[in-house]
Amino acid sequence: MPAIRLYVPSRSLALFAALIHAILGTGCATSTAAPTPNEPGIRAASAPFPNDWIPIARYGRYTLVELAPQAAQQNLLLQVVDVSIPPTPSPSVVDGLRHVLQRSGYSLCDDDPDVAVLHKLPLPAAHLQLGPVFLHDALLTLAGPAWELEVDDRARQVCFIPSMAVLP
Repeated sequence: MPAIRLYVPSRSLALFAALIHAILGTGCATSTAAPTPNEPGIRAASAPFPNDWIPIARYGRYTLVELAPQAAQQNLLLQVVDVSIPPTPSPSVVDGLRHVLQRSGYSLCDDDPDVAVLHKLPLPAAHLQLGPVFLHDALLTLAGPAWELEVDDRARQVCFIPSMAVLP
């Protein structure tokens, strides 16, 4: 097999050598300024985010995801529920309320004598399947228009009180 000979003019070789020498001769740039010492009690102020700034992350080739919690993650009553309440021989409203609140992060308030009337009511067959609907709306549907929903976000409890609009 014949050897391949490459002809490089001496002028091109000289230019190439000068270019390599210039690149390698620049070296690394270093800063001679001393870093500012951190004084105790003084915090570095972070730059505020612009009002129209939306943090996003790219997932895959075409998907952009906003880096913020969803509304239902911040307000648990906005989570969407789709439940089928088991048809026990005679389910009551309290059975339906407890079933809907499972895994929601909320619990039902302790039994209040005023609310015992609501809890003992039979659950209508129309309420055995709820959803998809917001948790807030599911609770109001189960209780009916004669009751108002009160939420204790600190204790994550939901309570019902008689509606003032229905009282005589």
